[in-house]
Amino acid sequence: MPTHAKPASLLSALRPRSQDRLYDFYRDLRNTDELFWDRHLNAWIATSHAVVSSTASDPRFSSVRYPDIEAVSEELRPLARVLSRQMLYSDAPDHARLRALLSRAFTPRAVAALRGRISDAVDRIITRAEPAGRLDIVADLARPLPLAVICDLLGVPEEDRPVLSSWSDPIAAAIGSSRLDADESRTASQSMAEMLAYLRELLTREDGPPAPHTLRALLATGTENPDQDFDELLANTALLLIAGHETTTHFIGNAALALLDHPRAAGQLRDRGDLIPAAVEELLRYDSPVQLLLRRARHDLDLAGRSIAAGQAVLLVCGAANRDPAAFPDPDVLDFERPGGRHIAFGYGPHFCLGAALARLEGAVVLEALLTRLPDWKLDGAAPRWQNSLNFRGLTGLDIAFTPSPAPSQEPYAGPVDRIL
Repeated sequence: MPTHAKPASLLSALRPRSQDRLYDFYRDLRNTDELFWDRHLNAWIATSHAVVSSTASDPRFSSVRYPDIEAVSEELRPLARVLSRQMLYSDAPDHARLRALLSRAFTPRAVAALRGRISDAVDRIITRAEPAGRLDIVADLARPLPLAVICDLLGVPEEDRPVLSSWSDPIAAAIGSSRLDADESRTASQSMAEMLAYLRELLTREDGPPAPHTLRALLATGTENPDQDFDELLANTALLLIAGHETTTHFIGNAALALLDHPRAAGQLRDRGDLIPAAVEELLRYDSPVQLLLRRARHDLDLAGRSIAAGQAVLLVCGAANRDPAAFPDPDVLDFERPGGRHIAFGYGPHFCLGAALARLEGAVVLEALLTRLPDWKLDGAAPRWQNSLNFRGLTGLDIAFTPSPAPSQEPYAGPVDRIL
């Protein structure tokens, strides 16, 4: 039951000791109050599953992140203008229109068609690591794999993919931070400008029609529509590129760490491959890569017994909602046979993650490969460290060790990971 004592600021989650015990910190916040005003963030903080899920889909709230661009710092303003054109930060009817265009690349049939290529990519990464008996799951697997998948869908040439990743990192850091200094804001804005310039050239390149299965093919049809704003199209292509690999990277790393911390659960999953789809959902609930959603009140309203003023922000703490015992009994237990309950790792309502099916597929393929190919894997070296972000939860690295296998008589793959797909 809420104690109504003065809650701590959500900013405390950025402290290293809070990152290591993040869900204990969330529990303390939720037990104190499921909805409270955080004067340090100038926002309401929602921590219960009931409030988070209902607010995420409540039409009384807006998803617009920057209602007044001119109020943003001069260094961050160029990035804010681009983000304001993305469907993630748009409301109806713009959100539905943009989502309808891009969703054709993420139909169940389109995603299922990628399974073989993703499986081959993961197998080759593990095969290259087997002779050494060591692997950094984040750097060697979780980061390059989703990047390669989304770049393949966009038709990005192999040689251009590293620079796209280098642009994506500071943008994602800016999205995930509540407080940026001038240099960080300037770097994020410049990175976005360079990414958009590249995507503009990519989508207007006259070197033959794109392959029909690629997202680039769908986007190319959008450029031929006079009612479609090309800058808007570019902004949302950038969103897919950034979100398409950043969050899946974090999910794979977080899931692997959870299995390392719960060897009995890992053993159960190894013995029962039929549990992998359920395990993907439970691992997403247990340690979600996206921790926050932002909504703004369209007008004065009441929420969970509080008076919310028009324009005030409400930060929906998905990580806290996913560990709410009112929705998930024994929430700190990793249970692959957990009945019912709907996690909020992919959001909720109209803004439910467009790439959820693809992220689930990549996660399932990676889990199956790790558990079957590396049965004795264990943590190697120093304890893993978390990225410093309120919005995203992900590891900077995750080194594992396992029994080495002899190198194959013929190396099946010798190029960079990006060439796998």
